[in-house]
Amino acid sequence: MSDINKKTTHTLNDLIAIARDGREFYEEAAQKVDDVDLKALFTRLAGVKAAISNELGGAVQAAGGTPEDSGTMAGNMRQMYAKLRAGLGDKEYGYVAELEESEDRLLKAFREAASDNDTPAAARDIVSRLLPEVQACHDVMRDRKLAMKRAA
Repeated sequence: MSDINKKTTHTLNDLIAIARDGREFYEEAAQKVDDVDLKALFTRLAGVKAAISNELGGAVQAAGGTPEDSGTMAGNMRQMYAKLRAGLGDKEYGYVAELEESEDRLLKAFREAASDNDTPAAARDIVSRLLPEVQACHDVMRDRKLAMKRAA
């Protein structure tokens, strides 16, 4: 595998791991909250994260690599913290707040990969193409968090 393909694989696999964290976190949150609208939202966004991971995984395979099949330690810690936070207070708001932070993390990683001159063009192209979808998910969770904060 060429150095460019290795860098592409590494960059995309980092994004896959973070998106996988988000998918797993959304799936768990959908099981834990009582609000029907939040369950539906979390389920939908878990599907978006799965689609992003799958698309990035296809690009990793095309570059000759093996797609990441697990999340990150930071993602696991965030999920544990969210469970604790939800258990101590407003469960719905706790999950929304933590999921919004998870979206911040994914958006930041995508922006960095899209703007990093060391990111190979093939990786930058797919990241740039997926960035609006990542931004839209972030905005949905940010808006939901702010609306819940104002209503409290």
